[in-house]
Amino acid sequence: MNLLLFIIAYPLLLIISILPFRILYILSDIICFFVYQVIGYRKKVVRSNLALALPHLSDEERLIVEKKSYKHLCDMFLEMIKTMTISKKEMDKRFSYKNLDEYKNLEKEGKSIALMLAHYASYEWVVSMNSKVSFKGYGIYKKVNNKYFDSLVRRIRSKFDAELISIDKTAEVIASNYANNIKSTYGFASDQSPQLRGINHWHKFMGIEVPVYVGGELLSKKFDMNMMFLKVSKVKRGFYEAEFELLSTDVKSVPNFELMNTFLEKVEQQILEAPEYYLWTHRRWKHMGKR
Repeated sequence: MNLLLFIIAYPLLLIISILPFRILYILSDIICFFVYQVIGYRKKVVRSNLALALPHLSDEERLIVEKKSYKHLCDMFLEMIKTMTISKKEMDKRFSYKNLDEYKNLEKEGKSIALMLAHYASYEWVVSMNSKVSFKGYGIYKKVNNKYFDSLVRRIRSKFDAELISIDKTAEVIASNYANNIKSTYGFASDQSPQLRGINHWHKFMGIEVPVYVGGELLSKKFDMNMMFLKVSKVKRGFYEAEFELLSTDVKSVPNFELMNTFLEKVEQQILEAPEYYLWTHRRWKHMGKR
């Protein structure tokens, strides 16, 4: 059944990927109508999240954010599909790096880099970075249950020389690269909710105490990596800009979990600036009050 579903879906995805962007966004608007108005995909989750995280906004203001967030969600989904056939030239035009030299200067220090980012704006197109840097790039992701779609996701996200590693293999890969002196950059999207089992740290995120993924910080300290935050902003529809912000070049000297707290505070600032570009469909605050 998984193979049949993939065989049916793949030609459609390929056709979508070759559409001009103008047509792609018309299709996105149509899909958004069905996802939001007809199906109501995770609408209760989104509204609950917005009410918890943005209590300073009125109901009308949160409804505006809600509608815009679904439009962005559909855009981003189709943009990921577009990555199947997008050229490097087109990608460079649509996803730019404001201060790539800051990152390249950190590479010269000769230590691997933990790159912290959020599910905000276009985290999918961050893979384009790997064609511009010297270190080998890895994206840490959660496997798709359907192995055929998982393979497709890996191919899409690996187009610009990035390599995906599943969450359960992350420590193993980093340890191997460290032992073999392979300098690498590891992308950690650590703003979502971890399982309660084995939680080491809680912190207030959007004013609510939540469990925090701390793997990026702990692995950075164990394998002596530098840490950066990648702030991705949406300039306009289909165009994004990323900016590197240094978190630490001496992670072992920073008190435990302080770096993750700083990371979440930076994500929170992004959300408050333009909340419609955050991934509100995930239940980020589902564990609140369970500490």
